[in-house]
Amino acid sequence: MFKGLSPIQYAGREVWPLIEGGKGVSATNHASSGAWAAAGGIGTVSAVNADSYDDNGDPIPQVYPQATRRERHEQLIRYAIDGASEQVRRAYEISGGKGAININVLWEMGGAQAVLEGVLENTKGMVAGVTCGAGMPYKLAEIAARHNVHYLPIISSARAFRALWKRSYSKVPELMAAVVYEDPWLAGGHNGLSNAEDPTKPEDPYPRVKALRETMRKEGVSEDTAIVMAGGVWCLSEWQDWIDNPDLGKIAFQFGTRPLLTKESPIPDVWKNMLRTVEPGDVLLHKFSPTGFYSSAVKTPFLYDLMHRSERQIPFFKRDEEEGTVPLGDEGKAKNFWVKPDDRQKALGWIAEGHSEALKTPDNTIVFVTPDSRDTIRKDQQDCMGCLSHCGFSSWKDHDDYTTGRLADPRSFCIQKTLQDVAHGGHPDNNLAFAGHAAYRFKQDPFYSNNYTPTVKELVERILSGD
Repeated sequence: MFKGLSPIQYAGREVWPLIEGGKGVSATNHASSGAWAAAGGIGTVSAVNADSYDDNGDPIPQVYPQATRRERHEQLIRYAIDGASEQVRRAYEISGGKGAININVLWEMGGAQAVLEGVLENTKGMVAGVTCGAGMPYKLAEIAARHNVHYLPIISSARAFRALWKRSYSKVPELMAAVVYEDPWLAGGHNGLSNAEDPTKPEDPYPRVKALRETMRKEGVSEDTAIVMAGGVWCLSEWQDWIDNPDLGKIAFQFGTRPLLTKESPIPDVWKNMLRTVEPGDVLLHKFSPTGFYSSAVKTPFLYDLMHRSERQIPFFKRDEEEGTVPLGDEGKAKNFWVKPDDRQKALGWIAEGHSEALKTPDNTIVFVTPDSRDTIRKDQQDCMGCLSHCGFSSWKDHDDYTTGRLADPRSFCIQKTLQDVAHGGHPDNNLAFAGHAAYRFKQDPFYSNNYTPTVKELVERILSGD
């Protein structure tokens, strides 16, 4: 057993302070989460468009034949509630009464509140806590109180926690089991970088977590409320100074990337095998996500395509709006795009390479793509099923007038489509493959040598040894 690490009391039971990170859209399911809890930790079922199953035990494809986005959005909520409820039931059964089962929800997902209410209603007595981030989930405490479950807000700064505490969490302090500090430079998936933080300049998490604890103490938060370090956690031996540290108080650790490469992990083998090849620097912190958040994923051809698409971009103007501008072309839409002469030369070069279609962005620029890419972008935008509360790619909004009021952004992508595909057998090269920035360690860690894939139980034992 790693020196200094001891079990904690959580939701009325004794568990290891080791939390499985919840990875949305079927990258974390009952098999991995139930096994993590059975090993004595806190397993986390993703409640983000989780899988339901048919009578043969096969995942039910999530298809949307409805005519309107609103109808498809309502179908998406039904899929999400049914799927997450089924995943929780199965995980709870696998856990055998050991550890604990949490669920993870993204506050910015479409219909988040309805999904969370529906799942908790269907799984009474099975869910110990709800972790929630990707936005400012002010109503999380209120929903948790209605269903008498613990809640664990995910934040990336002391400032964000203080705002949430003042507005909401101070009213239900007894159910706030922990605060998850998700490092905005190291964690996989969507990251909570603020406008004041530089995505190219990672900050040491220790002072940020220390500041978080100081803020919690100032606000009168109980010392029994743990801070969960999430992002970049691989070996506990590297976090020795954090354990039993009076400045930080009670600490737990979340593992998001390592559980991807286990026998119980539901992701396809092609994704698992790709993780074994990741090199330092192969995980990119990018801003192509339709959520508007920064996001960390492996640099696959899918991501490179988005990078190059944004590089083929120039500003455009209306006639006589900017002195010295010229029409992009003599016919069609091109004659309505007035651009600077130097930019016109760049554009003509891209067009000659086959990127002949100019698509407008919300920022008064145009990007150049191939006819095939244009057709895919348009179809994906038309097929939108409202998976986000606000979507930059399709201009969907899940309330009021159902539109963000901004032009749909062709520099982004349909996140639901690609995450469903990669989770159900699609090749990571052609999709968004989330991973934390420590994913390169699979290749370096002798535990995984000779293509070894541990069970979740073996992984938890390895983590408890300090390695």
